[in-house]
Amino acid sequence: MKFLDHLEEWLIASLMAGATFIIFVAVVHRYASGLDIPWLQDELIQINMSWAQELCIYMFVWMAKFGAAYGVRTGIHVGVDVLINRMDTPWRNKFVIFGLLAGALFTGIVGTLGAEFVWDISQHSSTSEVMEVPMWIVYMAVPLGSYLMCFRFLQVAWNFSRTGELPKHDHAFVEGLDEEVKGEKA
Repeated sequence: MKFLDHLEEWLIASLMAGATFIIFVAVVHRYASGLDIPWLQDELIQINMSWAQELCIYMFVWMAKFGAAYGVRTGIHVGVDVLINRMDTPWRNKFVIFGLLAGALFTGIVGTLGAEFVWDISQHSSTSEVMEVPMWIVYMAVPLGSYLMCFRFLQVAWNFSRTGELPKHDHAFVEGLDEEVKGEKA
């Protein structure tokens, strides 16, 4: 399961790089189409880039769903724990486990409802407005992202029950930077 350790980062980075490239090409195309160079303008106007905005919107939806799973795994997902952190350790631990399992249950339910919705919509010939891709592909972000988030909640709960530690995100730490600094000093 080593490949799952950084699944969200790879998915988010790939989607972000793809969206950035698509937007860059669309902007260059739009700008170059307006240049007063007749042969270039004629060629570029024949290239249809109207799909770029729609695709990037869908890519950002997928990034958001997988970003939420990343947040759970790394401890940066939004949580209200002011009261829980003031409790005695045994009570705090019980509430933390309860909260993590409630998060897993909720995201599992959302994933299941999302999967049912995807199944229902796949039975119709619903397509996106510009790209005309089946909408079930677009909406697959809901069950896939929710089930991954459910898995991450269960993973954090299991680790917490064994170690008593929650993932903590250190805003001052950049992964890989310490290794670079040590390599420069050697």
